[in-house]
Amino acid sequence: MPDQEPAMSQSAPLCRPFRPASARRLAPVVAGMAVAAPLLALTAVAQARAPDCAALARQALPDTTFTTVETVAAGSWQPPQDQLSRIMSAPGMNLAGHARQAANPAFCRVAATLRPSPDSQIRTEIWLPLSGWNGKLLGVGNFGWAGSLMYYGMATGVAEGYAVASTDTGHDSATPEGQGGRFTLGHPEKMIDYAYRADHLMTVTARKLVRAFYGKKPAHAYWIGCSLGGLEGLIEAKRYPEDYDGIVAGAPPNPIVNFNAEQLWSGWMSYHDPALRVSRDKFHLLNAAVMNACASPVGKKQGFLDEPDRCAFTPEQLECKGGDTTKCLTANEVRAARNIYQGPVAPQTHQVIFPGPAKGSEDGFSADGRAFPVALDLFRYAAFQNPDWDWTTLNWGTDIQEATRRVGPLLHVDDNLTPFLRRGGRLLLYIGWNDGHNPEQLASYYQAVQRNAGPVGADAVRLITIPGMGHCQGGAGCDTFSKLGVIDDWVSHGHAPEQVIAARVENGQVVRTRPLCAWPKVARHDGHGSMDDAASFACVDPAGQ
Repeated sequence: MPDQEPAMSQSAPLCRPFRPASARRLAPVVAGMAVAAPLLALTAVAQARAPDCAALARQALPDTTFTTVETVAAGSWQPPQDQLSRIMSAPGMNLAGHARQAANPAFCRVAATLRPSPDSQIRTEIWLPLSGWNGKLLGVGNFGWAGSLMYYGMATGVAEGYAVASTDTGHDSATPEGQGGRFTLGHPEKMIDYAYRADHLMTVTARKLVRAFYGKKPAHAYWIGCSLGGLEGLIEAKRYPEDYDGIVAGAPPNPIVNFNAEQLWSGWMSYHDPALRVSRDKFHLLNAAVMNACASPVGKKQGFLDEPDRCAFTPEQLECKGGDTTKCLTANEVRAARNIYQGPVAPQTHQVIFPGPAKGSEDGFSADGRAFPVALDLFRYAAFQNPDWDWTTLNWGTDIQEATRRVGPLLHVDDNLTPFLRRGGRLLLYIGWNDGHNPEQLASYYQAVQRNAGPVGADAVRLITIPGMGHCQGGAGCDTFSKLGVIDDWVSHGHAPEQVIAARVENGQVVRTRPLCAWPKVARHDGHGSMDDAASFACVDPAGQ
């Protein structure tokens, strides 16, 4: 729903619950066991560690049906073959920063369905390492409209020694009614599950099973997600500040209504005025001009803009002096580019509803008179409950406000996360400069969160902006770093991430490294060392240069 997914389809990825053949031979499957016993039963059992994986099926959890409880042998886990490429390319799921996915250790796999309301059907899985548990819990966020379990992220976490949990947020994208935002049509309880209830109940369930299995509660719990997963992390911090000790929220599309409106903006604009339609070749031309004007020597060599917020180039500088050619932009093309950079504007207040993409990301621009499907679903299904809603009639003066009134209370996160931060929670925000989501918008949110938290905010929140990275991953920049390692070091040892070393990985090999600096600092090359070596860069405050 909220995110652009360049490596995936624009509908949510399809992931059915997986049960390896080797694991099926190793342990019994407990199916159809509706559990509604009092919590006292769970407490009594949790006093001693469950003797084996199968014993977890006897846990008494409210509104819970166990569908699978089995042991998965070391090295045997494989995703469904029809989902392998989709899972492997899921943005942001390389949580531990590995170039390749490590083989899984032996773990106890618990699959359950949670039904907190008569219309709820929340699939969740909790994976528990049989040995080498590091004492911590990891919750893995989703993408798009969710509807699937994030198996690749789970595999990364369990390989690092974490107990790991994932949920489909209450609908199955493998079914027609579960694809995109259709599941919200006439189903307010499912919308609540998607917005926040599924993630919270998944976390509560995982904590109880961890305690039952290991005989103690997790020392720390972390959430990691990007795009929708980043928004889920913010919602967790806001609504349930005690669920997680550390949250990594990549490119969180917040406020979601405004963000999705911006995603519809260029299509709406060019639909209503065909003169504003721009070819990809002209956007490539614009990108080349921006790079030539503003990229550093490092950026020009490696193919990205280092500091887009400091680029003064404007589309007018490329405007044709005479007739239209392949080397210039017409007056209408200039106007279209300027409108895309700006983003949609509320006609009453003349305020930008949500800013457009940053400079340097023009290769991803589109002005072809078509709607972005993931964003469209928010309005026609979730907000207006009308599958026939015509996006071309979107009224920028009233529809954004009405959509916000309807879904904002469920999905928007304000800038007061103080309860989470005061109890010791740590929040790491990250985003790529080549994401369609402009990092300057996230920087404004980051500053507001810090201001609201007062003195505690200075030590509890960090933002990393990543040059050349696209939506959660990809692009020409260094997009691979250990999200698990960073948040764990911060929470467990108090080392706030002022600088993180990231890599660009090609064909499984690290081809260069670069420091990622805590905003507002940026990485500047020393002018002498290798441009491919992080040691040749230093984090500096551009305001002091």
